[in-house]
Amino acid sequence: MASRLNPYTAFDGDARQAMEFYREVFGGELALNTFGSAGGGGAPADFADKIMHALLETPDGFTIMASDTPPGMEHTAGTNISVSVSGDDAAALRGYWQKLSADGTVAVPLEKQMWGDEFGMCTDRFGINWMVDISAPWTVPGGPVPATGRQRPL
Repeated sequence: MASRLNPYTAFDGDARQAMEFYREVFGGELALNTFGSAGGGGAPADFADKIMHALLETPDGFTIMASDTPPGMEHTAGTNISVSVSGDDAAALRGYWQKLSADGTVAVPLEKQMWGDEFGMCTDRFGINWMVDISAPWTVPGGPVPATGRQRPL
């Protein structure tokens, strides 16, 4: 899969409703993964049905990603959008990460996460929020899943 660049928006508990609305506006396929379905990651039980990751891919080629802001993280309307760079070219994505995080602020170090990918969040020296995700290879009984050009669901 080639790397992709797209908006990633954080919501204050209503990511599901927002992403369903964007699907109505733009059409396409919507994948929703909750904190509970991903093992919770230490989130409170009442947060289990909130969205850890949403992915909308539209017929026109738009990609929108989103999540609910986890407890303990600040949510400020108007500044709740990041730019996401994702894919499986680990060397290229690590290079982007090194350059984007240099002289910036690292919120989440680029390291392996509970869903299997390497992921990091930073704010660059110009105040732009970035998320970098290096996809873990798919595996199924019998071997790896062939690349499809689409990001794998969480």
